[in-house]
Amino acid sequence: MKLDTIGLSPDERAATLTLLDDAQSRLPQRMRAVGDRPLVVRWASLDAHVHGHAGRSELLLNRELLAPLVDGSDAARHAALATVLHELAHFHDRAEGVSRDPRLLDLAGWQVRATRFNTRVAGRTRENRFVDRSPDAYELTRPAEYFAVNVEHYLLDPQYACRRPAMHRYLEQRLGPGATPAPCATGLVYVDAGEDSGGALGAIDPARVYAIDYLLAEGNAQPMSRWGHSMLRLVVCAPGRVRGPDCRLDLSHHRVLSFRAFVDDVQISSWRGLTGRYPSRLFVLPMDQVIDEYTKVELRGLRSVPLRLSRDEIDAVLERTAQLHWSYDGRYYFLGNNCAAETWKLLHDSVPRLAGQGIGSITPTGLLRRLENAGVADASVLEDRDAALRLGYRFESQGAYFEQLYATAKASLALPERTVAQWMDLPPEHRRPWIERADLRASAALLLLEQASQRRALAQVRDVLKRRYLASGRDEGDAPDVVRRLLDESAYLGQPSRLLDGGYGLPQADERAALASRSAALQSDLRAVRAELENGAREWMGPQQRQRLDGIAANSELLGKRLRALHAEQGGLRLP
Repeated sequence: MKLDTIGLSPDERAATLTLLDDAQSRLPQRMRAVGDRPLVVRWASLDAHVHGHAGRSELLLNRELLAPLVDGSDAARHAALATVLHELAHFHDRAEGVSRDPRLLDLAGWQVRATRFNTRVAGRTRENRFVDRSPDAYELTRPAEYFAVNVEHYLLDPQYACRRPAMHRYLEQRLGPGATPAPCATGLVYVDAGEDSGGALGAIDPARVYAIDYLLAEGNAQPMSRWGHSMLRLVVCAPGRVRGPDCRLDLSHHRVLSFRAFVDDVQISSWRGLTGRYPSRLFVLPMDQVIDEYTKVELRGLRSVPLRLSRDEIDAVLERTAQLHWSYDGRYYFLGNNCAAETWKLLHDSVPRLAGQGIGSITPTGLLRRLENAGVADASVLEDRDAALRLGYRFESQGAYFEQLYATAKASLALPERTVAQWMDLPPEHRRPWIERADLRASAALLLLEQASQRRALAQVRDVLKRRYLASGRDEGDAPDVVRRLLDESAYLGQPSRLLDGGYGLPQADERAALASRSAALQSDLRAVRAELENGAREWMGPQQRQRLDGIAANSELLGKRLRALHAEQGGLRLP
């Protein structure tokens, strides 16, 4: 680099040469050729928001930085140094084409579409949805600026390897060593979206993750759920257990990665899903909660299919998961960017060997089939149904169990409805005459069915309230204020970056204390607002909803009394 000294005082010339020498000394091995090029460095009048510009063969610096640089301002020195490194990165990129490398685009957030051809559109801000916890929003404008911004931080920030570990490894491979890395905080932190612990700060130790499964919620008759729902299951070993197959028994420690609009979304409206009016965010949920919500409420089975991933690939998926959790704010499109597409992109961007195999699909069942055909998913674990149920590769819908219960009651009472679904859809008062005639065995079966009806009815009430909130445009409308507060606060569970001020990338030790405090407050607020919603739910229900829930409660009470009486008549112990 050659400095244009025209118009510079001796002090300005000395300060600039010191700056350039500092920048040159920080260049990694593969960028030093750029610094040795005959580039002319010149101070110039640039727009206030522009610190530098890489011309054809000259590097322009904003003259506004010069006076504070001469005065010894640390902020001005850092800004000027970052600018020089940024512009030298542009010169290097022009020569080497780094910002066009598909691997950089994957890591940076210009993701492939979930098709056989892995197409992508790079260069438009809207195409990069890794908008949270960015060191500089300018990096999202186009891949060339992403590369230059990240080179700045790679060469100047000792914490860069901790905050963006995958990109750090990439730049180290392409450019050579950068700034000496600082010690990193251990484990991958996340905000738990579980119903009981929602808002709590959790941590995943990659060494305790035995495997990653493709978790498929089977489809049902709903238009938006006909092809199922794609998720990933983290098989996390209990503390103290040696990592191995027995970790599959530690179900309470397993976590599920699920792309949703809201934490409780397993169904969403068709129109908003088609037009991209829902967010798409990565929630981390307890496995046992996911099992309950699908098998008991949605009456949908689950298939958990192991993915053939190496140890390094499992670590890479976990690392990418953390990046998504803290940085990604996507948009849901039923026909383009749905749960299957998001799950595929997570796998594709984490595991380079999956690129180019034509595995992508926009349907959950289609994605599983392609993963199986490519030898990535091991569906052989499902061949023996009994073994699959026993070992936790399959979780049956409670619908089959409810059908058995209904068959028991129907055999005793000659119930008129053909299926349990038709029976549960009846108004509760229409079920009561049959309940009043049930024997002990039929009463026990019908009580369990009433409890299932209650779970379904409550889920429908929550869904109606949520839709009223969404229809109100989050402004004044007829949705209850408590529903607004619940959904607003639940957004933190999928967009936890809102709990932190400043910083970028994965949260480090200096941020985790504040994060723990704020997540604890969020957990407390969520519990309070959920209790308020539960206590006041009747006020916001329509007359038919209230009547239905009251009818189910009356049926359950009647069945409880009848069971106790029948049990006593038959000489058994009196039930409480």
